[in-house]
This record gives sequence, structure tokens and C-alpha cells, in this order.
Amino acid sequence: MITPELLEKYGAAKKSFEKGEIIFEEGNLPTHYYQIISGEIKMSNYNDDGREFIQGIFYKEQSFGEPPLFLNQKYPANSVAVTDSEIFLLSRSNFMKLLEENAAISIKIIENLAQRLYYKSVMAAEISTHEPEHRVLKLIDHGITYFNFEKDQNGYLINFTRQQIGDLTGLRVETVIRAIKALEKKGELKIINRKVYR
Repeated sequence: MITPELLEKYGAAKKSFEKGEIIFEEGNLPTHYYQIISGEIKMSNYNDDGREFIQGIFYKEQSFGEPPLFLNQKYPANSVAVTDSEIFLLSRSNFMKLLEENAAISIKIIENLAQRLYYKSVMAAEISTHEPEHRVLKLIDHGITYFNFEKDQNGYLINFTRQQIGDLTGLRVETVIRAIKALEKKGELKIINRKVYR
């Protein structure tokens, strides 16, 4: 989103995180802007029963955790490396300075936050009112648009695991598996070597 050159000009540092390593914890105050160089990051919460609910999954060149940074409020979720990852960290004060001095970047950040807000609004409605098949398909279609899933001769490869789809839609994994099979029968999805394509 923000070029590496510009981030480094404002003092960003690179940091590596191993798979499963916590980047920040729910309840902590934000100190940095985070942008992914490589890897995969998730933000999630756990309910009283220990069930995980994924707030979002983020990939290369995407940023995460900005709303609390702007508001100077505590993080509402944990952030964890799903795979070995490398991330740019830019201090809050330098990030704000970067935005003040680069209007085009500020607009990009606003667009990105608006996209996430739109997604949350759509998914909140989907989760509360629609059947599992519809929820799964809506999430996959959003992923194709927002996460730039790769396309080959089979269609778009959906990079979410069945567990991640469940955690993002509030469904049990068994329900996700049934929904994907039903969507395959209807011709909405393809399953090739256990991989899901749209």
C-alpha cells in the first residue's frame, strides 16, 4: 500500500515474526503502523468457550491494525502470524507525519479503511440473516476482490482454509465442508486436489 521507499524514508524498520508469534495483543495500546512485506497475518478474538472468531486475514503489501492507531484506543483483537512473516513497523508519530505530508497516501489509507468497513457491514448482515452456503460464497467473492486471489485455468484459488472460512463466517468447520460440497454440486465452486476454486 505504502511503498517501501517511503516507509523507510520515515524511519520504518523491518521485523520478522515466526508462525504463531503474536504481533500485538487485545487490550494493548497501539504504538506502530504495520504493513506486511511477506507472509500472512490474522486478527482474531476468542469467546468464553475458547472458539476463535477471525476479524480479518491480511497478506503481502496490506496493512492491519490502523483503526485503534488513529483513535489511540486499545486493540480489540489479537494479531498473530499465520505463516513466517516479515513486516514493516513505523512509529505512530512518524506514520501521522507521513500522512500529513503525503495527501495521496492519506486517501489510499481512507479507501482501505472504507473497504474494510464495507466488508464488515456486508458480512454482519450475511452472518445474521443468511444460510451457510450463501455466507461462504459471499466471503469467497469478497476474498477474490479484496485479497487478489490468484487465477489459473481452474478459476480463482481460494487461499482460505476450511477452518478460516468457519472462523470468518461464524460457522462450524463441518458446516463449511458441507456448504462447499453443496456449492460444488451447484457448479458455484470446484474442488481439485482438496483445493477450492471459484
